[in-house]
Amino acid sequence: MNAAQWAQAERQAFVDLAQELGPEAATLCEGWTVADLAAHLVLRERHPLAMPGILLGGPFARYTTRVNDRLATGSFDELLQKIRSGPPKLLRRFDGKMNVAEFAIHLEDLRRARQGWEPRTGLDELQDLLWGIQGRSARLMTRKLNDINLTLARPSGETISAGKTGRPVTLTGEPLEVVLFVAGRRDQALVELTGEPTAVQEVKTGPLGY
Repeated sequence: MNAAQWAQAERQAFVDLAQELGPEAATLCEGWTVADLAAHLVLRERHPLAMPGILLGGPFARYTTRVNDRLATGSFDELLQKIRSGPPKLLRRFDGKMNVAEFAIHLEDLRRARQGWEPRTGLDELQDLLWGIQGRSARLMTRKLNDINLTLARPSGETISAGKTGRPVTLTGEPLEVVLFVAGRRDQALVELTGEPTAVQEVKTGPLGY
């Protein structure tokens, strides 16, 4: 499958699991229920005026929070139907690039908030797609780390430089695990960090994200 097809598959799997869990179930997103996370996904695709709050924070975040809260307290079934139906027409050509990592991450936000979760298998194509977008996205998500030259590595030995000059640290794992780690799901990502101890600690605890 290509990126758009995987984005659709992860989207449908998210909706199926969200329906099974219900709106009040916990997620890996601290303080967010399944309904809150579903609202975020709808907001991201259908409420462009609220997007600056996600990307820039600050005063924009207050409006984004109000929109997200309003969506989350509305009809859960309607939220899920909007997600299941896919992005609006104008965004469909960008579905793969926009959403393959987004839905892979948020599906794991549901799965890994449950006890007894295990890594999914049969994801070789998805892993390759996620690896292909890692350089740019990881550099963005890790740019606030202090004095870190981060290298991403797959168990197969492939590497991507995601850092700049600084103390070298290597983050090794399957691409989905690496994506989860740099997206802030550090405690649930199955990765290995190697490097000088204080540098590794910075990667474990330092600021990530936009």
